[in-house]
Amino acid sequence: MTLRVAFSFLAAATVAAAMTARPAEAADLERGRYLAQIMDCGGCHTRGVFLGAPDMKLYLAGSEVGFRLPGLGVFYPPNLTPDAETGLGEWSVEEIAHAVRTGERPDGRVLAPAMPWMSYAALTEEDALALASYLKSLPPIAWKEEPQPVGEGEKAPGPYLAVTAP
Repeated sequence: MTLRVAFSFLAAATVAAAMTARPAEAADLERGRYLAQIMDCGGCHTRGVFLGAPDMKLYLAGSEVGFRLPGLGVFYPPNLTPDAETGLGEWSVEEIAHAVRTGERPDGRVLAPAMPWMSYAALTEEDALALASYLKSLPPIAWKEEPQPVGEGEKAPGPYLAVTAP
């Protein structure tokens, strides 16, 4: 009889923990969605935005319009959905949060200078993790034709905006 009481108590505690974890997770995802919206992630990382016709079916799946940075080349905003091949699918929540706040990718490379990570460095760790969790919760969208960055003087594969230094 004592084992049955202990098992019942353990089951009730597990259910209670799961019930309290779900709202916190939902709140984190809602906070992440809010942050993605006010940080205007979709303004750069959604196809069609720069051409005046945003395709919301491809929200945060990358842009076909790049940024030309003098002396560096043209960089295209990448896919932020959790697609394993063309997006952030192989990145952990912690790696995404770290990149957003420090400009450093998991492989050690630096994000393109058009990414305003220096402003996002002010995010709290909690907010950065909420944003990253939200990005990981999106449906993965594969983009096989995603334009790749090109060096200064090389022909860009798609349209770009010229960014000039102040």
